[in-house]
Order: sequence, then structure tokens, then C-alpha cells
Amino acid sequence: MSGQRTRPRDPADDHAVVVGGGLAGVTAALGLADSGMRVTLIEGRPRLGGLAFSFRRGDLTVDNGQHVYLRCCTAYQDFLRRIDGLALAPVQERLDVPVLDAGTNRLGRLRRNALPVPLHLAAGLARYPHLSLAERAAVGRAALALKKLDPADPALDEQDFGSWLARHGQSPRAVEALWDLVGVATLNARAGDASLALAAKVFRTGLLSEPGAADIGWAHVPLGELHDTLARRALDKAGVRTELRTRANTVSRTEEGGWRVVTDKETLDAGTVVLAVPQRETHALLPDGALDEPGLLLELGTAPILNVHVVYDRKVLRRPFFAGLGTPVQWVFDRTAASGLEQGQYLALSQSTAHDEIDAPVSALRERYLPELERLLPAARGAQVKDFFVTRERTATFDPAPGTGRLRPGTRTRAPGLYLAGAWTATGWPATMEGAVRSGAGAAAAALRTLGRAHDHLFEEAA
Repeated sequence: MSGQRTRPRDPADDHAVVVGGGLAGVTAALGLADSGMRVTLIEGRPRLGGLAFSFRRGDLTVDNGQHVYLRCCTAYQDFLRRIDGLALAPVQERLDVPVLDAGTNRLGRLRRNALPVPLHLAAGLARYPHLSLAERAAVGRAALALKKLDPADPALDEQDFGSWLARHGQSPRAVEALWDLVGVATLNARAGDASLALAAKVFRTGLLSEPGAADIGWAHVPLGELHDTLARRALDKAGVRTELRTRANTVSRTEEGGWRVVTDKETLDAGTVVLAVPQRETHALLPDGALDEPGLLLELGTAPILNVHVVYDRKVLRRPFFAGLGTPVQWVFDRTAASGLEQGQYLALSQSTAHDEIDAPVSALRERYLPELERLLPAARGAQVKDFFVTRERTATFDPAPGTGRLRPGTRTRAPGLYLAGAWTATGWPATMEGAVRSGAGAAAAALRTLGRAHDHLFEEAA
């Protein structure tokens, strides 16, 4: 075009650097590489997988925490399919959540059938013993009201879920025995501390979209086999250069208009950069002017998750998992086979919203949780504890408090060629593996669209 100057093509234009090897970064790298770009992925840790990883403890392979997903988490399933790992993390055939009430020692089950929404949950709710008949009826009315909410409405993000539940007739018992049972595990916040918009997203998508949307899936192998071993193999096959134990020190513009990433080992020039690291690390790497209000990243809080690991000398739990009610114990999973344990049983307790316990001594946690397990599981009362240890993720998720929406930036920045990814970005989802994968897919798609490249890859774009 006459009178318009264009930047000369630089060989680095076809090179993309992805900073961060969690699910968001791996997804972005695969999406870019699948479309023909030359990709370098750098990760500071000696492994991939971010906050969903495994480590060795003696003869056991241990996950840092119990991670699950739902059938409605289609992007994460696409990710597993892309790395040839879908069969290793199957979804239960039909939603069935055993719920043990420690006070009454009664077992209830949250189940669905094959009927259309919302009838798919009606029969299970009608037989749920932890709520009265009046409470079950009120839950049904609240669910229908929740279905009418639009999670994308900014006004909902300014309200807390607990107040909304109270206005819709939910008793404290109903909140504890149903709404928080699901919400604490998916949002990492209790109803009174959670954004109504995020809660609406979870419950509308998981329970009120399709009959099978809330069916639960989890890895039957160590997470490291999926998110590190298989992911690394997929990256290698796609031609991605993966550099572990490598940290980005600065990200800046080159004189040619591209990007320069200086690591602790080398300098990388690229036309595209995806920052797929936590919000504080992103803030430290962002060049001036990339976001209108970069300080908002520092206002986006975090929330911890504590995981308690107990190895018994015998089998004490005969189901794959259960949720606790009337007890500090939240969710318990049998990780015996996945860990490689040959004798006894290994249980993993996932404790979300663990602000009060995240720094508690192991001895205090042992005194607290072993008696609770004995209260819930009679077979544990005579069993010997062979090992007891704790893993702590102090910044496991972003804090899903009301008002969080305005703090979460989108994929694109004001700097051409620079994109953001991570479960903390504006995916519309809470901080889940699904949100992380969607963010990485969205970053890759946005970059490829800007470059005029086809982006018909396996991952869904971010909502």
C-alpha cells in the first residue's frame, strides 16, 4: 500500500516462546507447533505439569494432590487425547458420589440417571438422606433459579454465592451437605466466600447442562505420567524444544519489533511469546504498557489446598473415593494402585480452603485427621499407620472471591505478539485443569489468528 511502511520479515517471526510448562503452557506450545510454528517451551522446574505433578517417596509414586475433572471438562479431555492419555484417566460411567456423615455414620449417595436435565438428579436428590424432605424440595427450586443465571453477567461477580443461596431458601445444612460439598472442591472456597458468577458457572455447567456433565474422572496413574512423561513425548513429537530448569529473567521488545526472552541460560528471539506462569511471575515479566492496569494482577489473591496422605497396613476403604460430612475430612481417594503400593492401602485426603491448616505441623494434622478417619472408617480403628505425610500448595488456586472477575486479564495484551495463559486468566472457569487448558488453547488460537495461520487443532478455544 502506497505510503505505508511494513516491518521487514525476521526469521524469528515464525518462532514462539512459551514461558511455563504447566497445563496452560504445554497446551499453548502444542497448539502453536501443530500449526507449523517453531516453538521453544521453557520451564523453571525439572518437570512439566505445573501444580498437578508427582514425586517419589520411598517406593511410592505420590501425586502432590488429588485432581479430578468432570465429563463437561471437554478441553482437558482433548488435552489428554492429544497426549495419548485419555484412557489413563477415565470418567465414571454415571455420577455416583458416596457421602459419609460422621455424626450419624450414615452413607448417602449423590447420583444421576439418564433422564433429561433437571430430572437426571431428581431421583437421587429425593433419596439423599442427609437432607430433610423440605430441604430437598428447596434445593430443587434453587437449582432451577440457578439455571436462569448468566455466569458472564458482571453483576453476578460482585455477589457472593452464600447470600444468594440464603435468599433462595437454602438452610445451613443444605449448604454444608450439598452446595459446599461440590463448591469447595471445585472453587476452593465456601459459598459465602465465592463469587456468584463462578459458582453459577460450576453448577450450571456441571449439574444443569447435560445429564452426564458432572460424571467424575481422575487419573488412575500418577499425574506425572500424564502431565510430564506423556506431555513431554507429545511435545517432542510435535517438534517443540523443551528446556527444563530454565527461568525467564526478562521479556522485552527487539529493535525489529519482535520479542526477546532472556533466560538464565540463553537469549531467545521470537515473534510470539506466551506467558503461562502464575500471576505474580507474569507481573514481573510484563513489559511496560502490556496491560492497562498490571497492578490488578497483584490484587488477585490465592487460596491454599492441603493434602494429607495416609498409608495403612491393610485395606480400610472399599470404594474408590468418598466425601465427608460433619467432619474436617472433605474428600478421600484410594491411591493404592496408582502409587505402586503392593501391601496395605494408601489414602489421599484433599482439603480445600485450608487457610487455617496450611502451615500446621504434621504432628498436629496427624492428631486431627487420624481419629476422623477412624470415625468414618471403622476398619481403620485396628489398622497400623505405616506412613503419614502432608503436601501443601499454598497458592494452589486464585481466590474466587466476589469481584475477582475484574482482576483476571484476557489472553491478549496491548503488546502485539504477547499473550497470557493460566487458569487465573479470564477463562470464565474457576482455577481448574480445565481452565488451565482452555487458557493455553485460547492463547495459541489468538496468536495464530493474528499471524493468519490456520488453528484447526484438537483443543477448544477459551470461552
